[in-house]
Amino acid sequence: MAGVASNLAKKRALAAGFGTNSNAVKYSNQDFEALRSQCLSQGKLFTDPTFSAAPESLGFNELGPNSSKTRGVVWKRPGELCSSPQFIVGGATRTDICQGGLGDCWLLAAIASLTLNDDVMARVVPRDQSFEDNYAGIFHFQFWQFGEWVDVVIDDRLPVKDGELLFVHSAEGSEFWSALLEKAYAKVNGCYEALSGGSTTEGFEDFTGGIAEQYDLSKAPANMFYIIKKALESGALLGCSIDITSAADSEAVTRQKLVKGHAYSLTGVTEVNYRGRKEKLVRMRNPWGQVEWTGAWSDGSSEWNSVDSSERPSANKEDGEFWMSFTEFLRHWSRIEICTLTPDTITSDDVKHWSVCNYDGGWRKGSTAGGCRNNPYTFWMNPQFVIKLDEEDDDPDDGVDGCSFLVGLIQKNRRRLRKVGEDMHTIGFAIYEVPPQFRGQREVHLDKNFFMTHASAARSETFVNLREVSNRFRLPPGEYLVVPSTFDAHLNGDFCLRVFSEKQSEVLPCDDPVDAVLDDETTSDDDVDANFRALFAKLAGDDMEISATELKTILNKIVAKRTDIKTDGFSLETSRVMVNLMDDSGNGKLGLGEFATLWKKVQRYLGIYKQNDKDNSGTMSSPEMRIALKEAGFTLNNTIYQLLVARYAEPDMTVDFDNFVGCLMRLEMMFRVFKKIDAHDSGSIELDFDQWLTFAMI
Repeated sequence: MAGVASNLAKKRALAAGFGTNSNAVKYSNQDFEALRSQCLSQGKLFTDPTFSAAPESLGFNELGPNSSKTRGVVWKRPGELCSSPQFIVGGATRTDICQGGLGDCWLLAAIASLTLNDDVMARVVPRDQSFEDNYAGIFHFQFWQFGEWVDVVIDDRLPVKDGELLFVHSAEGSEFWSALLEKAYAKVNGCYEALSGGSTTEGFEDFTGGIAEQYDLSKAPANMFYIIKKALESGALLGCSIDITSAADSEAVTRQKLVKGHAYSLTGVTEVNYRGRKEKLVRMRNPWGQVEWTGAWSDGSSEWNSVDSSERPSANKEDGEFWMSFTEFLRHWSRIEICTLTPDTITSDDVKHWSVCNYDGGWRKGSTAGGCRNNPYTFWMNPQFVIKLDEEDDDPDDGVDGCSFLVGLIQKNRRRLRKVGEDMHTIGFAIYEVPPQFRGQREVHLDKNFFMTHASAARSETFVNLREVSNRFRLPPGEYLVVPSTFDAHLNGDFCLRVFSEKQSEVLPCDDPVDAVLDDETTSDDDVDANFRALFAKLAGDDMEISATELKTILNKIVAKRTDIKTDGFSLETSRVMVNLMDDSGNGKLGLGEFATLWKKVQRYLGIYKQNDKDNSGTMSSPEMRIALKEAGFTLNNTIYQLLVARYAEPDMTVDFDNFVGCLMRLEMMFRVFKKIDAHDSGSIELDFDQWLTFAMI
């Protein structure tokens, strides 16, 4: 229940404008300004209680407490490592980032690209901090995390081994912004080891809130150089890597000093006049800060002698950065990742802004985790979103009309789960054209029959076990349904779905409305026939009323004789809910008419239960339960259905008869209470605290 309250509070905060870069959410509820002021007034340096200088902050396996890699590690503040530490020396540059003893080259490549754009850099690294003015051992950084910006506070104690920083460091020994940024990012992800291995796009997106695309350079489009050039001009971040074919290839150095399985950043392009023709060049950077390409156009190579000095870029340092021809680049590199920035990131009016929509969602075992199309009986249970595309692109390069858009599906917080042995799910999505009868509607969750009879209009290129899968599409104007899913059904996870479109688009969740058709089934004492009256007299005893305890006994005697339904017996709690629902007198017991009404209701629910037990197992599966609830008169959205499955389903995602009846009774009671208080049918009610407690305790 606390989780439900937290989700509601988060949605309200986002609606109120929290979570933007200018109004970031305070991670772990830590306020940088307040904490720094407190430390300054007390004359002490900040110590972060939420990410301590301890083994668990380093890692859990290779960097775990008993690892040789962490033996002898101590935590020191920059002032203990050099006499005059600096936050940033001469402006943040891509040469400030050198990799340490952690496999997070993907992250460092993203940080290197970050330094090329002052506006983007300032969003991640706030400028209100240094080792001189108001220094209190506390720093903060801002990261985009699944739809919102978070402000992350850290102390400046850094892991050190043999007198050197263990992880990322600056080539300038007295500069510490990159090491502190890495620590803040490790905090968000649970520990340093959680950062080992990844895709540069992940870092790109967390530093910008943008959306990343990936191109296989063996199948690069003909205008790839143009795409790269335009991306750099628009402030996009770019990363590249060379695929490995075996574990032995990992970080293996080729004859011409390129590192396989290692993330590089692409930091520039140019065209120079070379021997009477134009030569396309790209500038790359190895985040190690050393080990550079030695082939054509490398630092000091003979090719530069044939280029006019006015066209020659400065490229003669052993700083990890080098130039190479675009032709060689396509031949040696396997893939390139491009992160397109959000409109609020880009301040220049010369850059074309894309429209952005962002939605949170979740997959829950038994309710909304339907798996991919290979699971035809559960696929329809996945969350569904409608994209409305009205305007075609302006002047498409290839002359083909259509609406261009990017869909990105991110699974949330999976790095943090590495500590408990989990990792990324395999995820993807499918896109369907909305049929004419459903266009313009949002309160509808398309069912199994639709997906069994309709093919997808588009889909993610593949299902992948990366944090995000994203693809670019161009479709005719219209309405389309996006269905995000894990590959396998019944896997729990949270996701963020984003749509970037060249023209303005509309993206909305598509879900059933929350409603109920509640028939008046009341039976008066006079309407009860003689046989039932005699039965009641026998069951009720001397007071001629049935209590919750008596009802429990009655129901369990009846269901114990049936072999066609499974149940572990009605609980006293369920019996109390049933009595509370039917008890008009308020004395906590059922009279003749009230018991007769309840009896008819249970009989009706038994019929629905039997009808939806398709395999005659005596139980219902959770997908069957959603259909059964609708037949009983209830339409429910994904959020409520997730709660019901969590509350009433067994671990194997089956629902037995007593839980099914208990669920329906409680639903009916909640609907009836609300409708009775909402006398004007406004759709909202107002309660004071005492009233809230009264109804919550029913």
